[in-house]
Amino acid sequence: MASVQQNGQRFGITEPISLGGPTELDVVKTRELEKYLQDVGLYESKEEAVRREEVLGRLDQIVKTWIKTISRAKGLNDQLLHEANAEIFTFGSYRLGVHGPGADIDTLCVGPRHATREGDFFGELQRMLSEMPDVTELHPVPDAHVPLMGFKLNGVSIDLLYAQLPLWVIPKDLDISQDSILQNADEQTVRSLNGCRVTDQILRLVPNIENFRTTLRCMRFWAKRRGVYSNVSGFLGGINWALLVARICQLYPNALPNMLASRFFRVYTQWRWPNPVLLCSMDEGSLGLQVWDPRRNPKDRLHMMPIITPAYPCMNSSYNVSASTLRIMTGEFQRGKNICEAMEANKADWDTLFEPFAFFEAYKNYLQIDISAANVDDLRKWKGWVESRLRQLTLKIERHTYDMLQCHPHPHDFQDASRPLHCSYFMGLQRNQGVPAAEGEPFDIRRTVEEFKHTVNGYMLWIPGMEISVSHIKRRSLPNFVFPGGIRPSHTSKGTWDSKRRAEHRVSSTASVATTNTTTLTNEASSESKAGSNSPGDEKKRKRGDDETLTDQLRNSKHVAVSVPVENGEGGSPNPSVGSICSSPMKDCCTNGKSDLISAEPQENVVVAFSKDAPESHPIEKIATPQAPSEETEELEGSFDFGNQVIEQIPNKNVPTATIPPFEVTTSNGSPFSNEALEELEVLPMRQPEVTHRASMQQRKPIIKLSFTSLGKTNGK
Repeated sequence: MASVQQNGQRFGITEPISLGGPTELDVVKTRELEKYLQDVGLYESKEEAVRREEVLGRLDQIVKTWIKTISRAKGLNDQLLHEANAEIFTFGSYRLGVHGPGADIDTLCVGPRHATREGDFFGELQRMLSEMPDVTELHPVPDAHVPLMGFKLNGVSIDLLYAQLPLWVIPKDLDISQDSILQNADEQTVRSLNGCRVTDQILRLVPNIENFRTTLRCMRFWAKRRGVYSNVSGFLGGINWALLVARICQLYPNALPNMLASRFFRVYTQWRWPNPVLLCSMDEGSLGLQVWDPRRNPKDRLHMMPIITPAYPCMNSSYNVSASTLRIMTGEFQRGKNICEAMEANKADWDTLFEPFAFFEAYKNYLQIDISAANVDDLRKWKGWVESRLRQLTLKIERHTYDMLQCHPHPHDFQDASRPLHCSYFMGLQRNQGVPAAEGEPFDIRRTVEEFKHTVNGYMLWIPGMEISVSHIKRRSLPNFVFPGGIRPSHTSKGTWDSKRRAEHRVSSTASVATTNTTTLTNEASSESKAGSNSPGDEKKRKRGDDETLTDQLRNSKHVAVSVPVENGEGGSPNPSVGSICSSPMKDCCTNGKSDLISAEPQENVVVAFSKDAPESHPIEKIATPQAPSEETEELEGSFDFGNQVIEQIPNKNVPTATIPPFEVTTSNGSPFSNEALEELEVLPMRQPEVTHRASMQQRKPIIKLSFTSLGKTNGK
């Protein structure tokens, strides 16, 4: 395995792409970026930083008092009572040093074997916190995938997890980074420890922590502005973005944040998903815990965008990503790459890169999911459950429409001030690129919506008053409360990067159609056209040369290529454009705000039918059903080659290609945990009910029918 060495420290699993240092322009641009991030309020004040440290000190005192109390109550001898101890660790954005003002602090309490999770952590400690005047908004979630207590301590938001170790005494210098800490630990403890272990490992694996932090702040802010920061919605969360940025820091160890941000977009625009992103080699360990391994675990083969955690047991932190959300993010990566190239030519600035995504201008059709409850507490619980299930609606629509209908979930909910016990979620809908708009052929998702509602209504703590409804609306019918200040804009955004690209695309499409229909072009005109494109061609050659250099550098290193087949199942139908980003790059289909992927015809003919008289059953070909595993899938375990190989690129004459370093991996021999243990980063408010089998789904009565008969460009309505 090749590795990077810098000042005696090894980083990454491949040689770096470049060891070059910053230019004077990089230094200037980095200062501009740091000032920009400060001006938009991403850094907390010194006073708030001191207050957070005081709160953590207070929390440490509370858990130490708690452990003494329960040790005394359980009759431990004087020596154990004297040595009784619990330790507080931090993780997440606070531990990484990229938190902003008002952000919560992710914390972990590590306690001894006699301090149980159910009886003591969610018992005595919860009672103590509830009686303290400086503790407010206490919210225990014992049934979550990773059990936690959320509360505010002196006004600072805290998420507190618990790890119960099989030790009688917790040492004050406990090192939780050692794999031995997981020995004989229960499943929930392994998940709880994972956050701290991953965070600490990331900081060990980056060449320059300060450059990493600045770049990560930049990318987190960018992702939030572009609407792709949400793990629960099928995009990426904080840990995912941290891992992606850390890998770029390894590939460009001497670069400043300005260059790292630019290379972030360049690398991940060309990344060949589902090849995984790893910061280090994957070790099978000696404890038998299950690690991410698509050769042995069929569930892992369905992952669209694997981003692997660096601490044992290595897991995929981005299992929530679907075909639609991956397509949207790769489109955003392409947009970021284009803007960074424009910035190098002084044709754009940081404001351009961070332009908010105009979600409610981008589509003509939306799904609106409305939920309500009888009181505030019930609504909070109901929201938590529904949000954890919304991703399933995206996956079901992808699967049942053969991956032809793209769903773009908005990562946040919206509330109407006049209806305090209601909230709404929205999904943009459009036909995927390359899907023909057959006249009169609808996308029938009535059964899909019915199945989704059935799953949501299976909430174990459901009580009367918890309601959900799903409806189709057009852009012109969007409620006013989704717009800033509750005021609908009189016109669409103009003068932004996205609006200019939409205009250019319309002109390009019109010119392309005109050229296709022209039959009187002469050879002289063709020659003139070629002569006029020499300058842009020279620029393309220069860029191609840069990318060829990148390819040569990567091919000089020994690394392993793993191609994971994308199967039908949770992730929807295979899509070539997703499987190989280098060979079939995105074309801004997710960011240009118009229906390039639907049709060139006007969209006024979109028909949506809520048919009460629809037949109870429909032709089976109308709805995609999961297919049996192919022979290729069944033979996958024996077909993986972990020798020294190089990723083979599929030639594309239009796009310069580059090989992105894949990974070298060793895997475990088994695990006492079920496959669900992979989902260690998913914090569900409540337990997931059993999903109804596909056969029973086809017996339900459909309720919603979408008919995209002739879809084309948007015109601002």
